Amino acid sequence: MEPNLLVSDIRDALRRAADPALASGQQAYMKSEMPFLGVRVPAVRALTRRAARGTTDPEALRAAALTLWREAGHREERYAATELMGLRPVRGRPDMLDVHEEMIRSGAWWDHVDEVAHRLAELLDAHPEAATALLRSWARDPDPWIRRASIISQLGRRERTDRALLTAVIEPNIPDAGFFLRKAIGWALREYARTDPEWVRAFVASHPGLSPLSRREALKHLG
Repeated sequence: MEPNLLVSDIRDALRRAADPALASGQQAYMKSEMPFLGVRVPAVRALTRRAARGTTDPEALRAAALTLWREAGHREERYAATELMGLRPVRGRPDMLDVHEEMIRSGAWWDHVDEVAHRLAELLDAHPEAATALLRSWARDPDPWIRRASIISQLGRRERTDRALLTAVIEPNIPDAGFFLRKAIGWALREYARTDPEWVRAFVASHPGLSPLSRREALKHLG
């Protein structure tokens, strides 16, 4: 489908699904300056996938995602943009990295960043060497949201977790006082503790500079 038609179809579908009674609560919860239409995230994902069904051209999906993102008047349009970037034709492609990075830097809030982190995991699967180098670099970026993305990029990878990479993205951020970075560190360690609890216990013990928040989250299910 031509990108402008896809954008139009998604916008129309979002407006048909809008529930103004939900919108103000969503905006308040997300502390968002951009208003909401009142469409829950699962519904945004479903209607976006329906609108994009049959669109296999990566460049068309890229163009539609960027238009939705850059011209968004409501936050759900940005959720639709990130959903487009997770579709099979663009998944795990290094040439889409600039789109993911733009979404993290300009989105600059946990809902956008945490969703885009899934795209980084797909890059790790498809291009592990290049993605590993990128995430190591991002762990020292001036932008805290880029750093958060590097830390949580391996969530859910279980046995496929690269422990050296996990260490490399966490350690430079231990001194940072930011809540979202401290939470990300604890979250990443807590998730990996499901797979290798002893490694996580040892990591926490060997890093006394971890914040109480990070330490508490990391050990949450370990007793």
